[in-house]
Amino acid sequence: MRVLPAGLQEHLDTGTTTLCWCWRVIRADGVTLGFTDHDHDLIFDGTTFEAASGFSASDVESTVGLGVDNLDVESVLRSGTLNEDDLAAGLFDGAAVEIFRVNWGDTEQRVLIRAGHLGEVTRGRHSFRAEVRGLAHELQQPKGRLYQFGCDADLGDARCTVDLELAAFKGTGSVTQIDGARVLTVSGLDAFASDWFTRGLLTWTGGANAGRKMEIKLHTKADSTVTIELWQRMSQPIAVADAFTVSAGCDKQFITCRDKFNNAVNFRGFPHIPGNDFAVSYPNSDDPQNDGGSLFS
Repeated sequence: MRVLPAGLQEHLDTGTTTLCWCWRVIRADGVTLGFTDHDHDLIFDGTTFEAASGFSASDVESTVGLGVDNLDVESVLRSGTLNEDDLAAGLFDGAAVEIFRVNWGDTEQRVLIRAGHLGEVTRGRHSFRAEVRGLAHELQQPKGRLYQFGCDADLGDARCTVDLELAAFKGTGSVTQIDGARVLTVSGLDAFASDWFTRGLLTWTGGANAGRKMEIKLHTKADSTVTIELWQRMSQPIAVADAFTVSAGCDKQFITCRDKFNNAVNFRGFPHIPGNDFAVSYPNSDDPQNDGGSLFS
């Protein structure tokens, strides 16, 4: 049972209410945005909640137990702080969401109704629909470390320790030709072998996508032609001469860590644990190294 603040409870008891919904969105980069279905902006807790006409939300689906509560939010893309480019760039992926019921006549009279994170976001030409998942959603996500062959550290983080600013692991270049939305012929990377930047990260330093990043699906070098394929298309069109930086990629395997980065001592996987081949193996009497007895001979 939710206990309401005394002022809000007294307001509800009057029978005539001035209530609205307020939504606070906290992105992973620390940017905090506020929205309300009231017809004027509201301010509390240091956040300005922008009036968003056309803003609507579905009923909250609540379940007993550990099921994930969720609802859908729909609005037009008309806010200066909420636009299609930022949604397409993934700036709102996994953002924290707080939903308040507020007396717009006295914003001190409010209650937090739900807290969760943004899930799937569907964009149209003029509007978007976003799924808001309850906090129980976190219980469905993997936590901690797993015993596995591959490394579970992120390349360049504190556990990996590889310095991606070294010249051997970082390159700069520009686009010379565009094939579709994701395949780029580039200059400036001739000194690097094919696949050096596969699974790496490309950061745009010029053009309409300046400051935005995208993972590299494939890096190839054939004669003097260097091609980079991105995992996804950028939110803004790419143009010839757009500049970028790229960092080396890692496939999380021990051999790559040892030979490419000289970093075997910090490898965070378990390359010597028995795998599926070992689990389904059996003694072979034809093998001179095996006497037909123990599986471990």
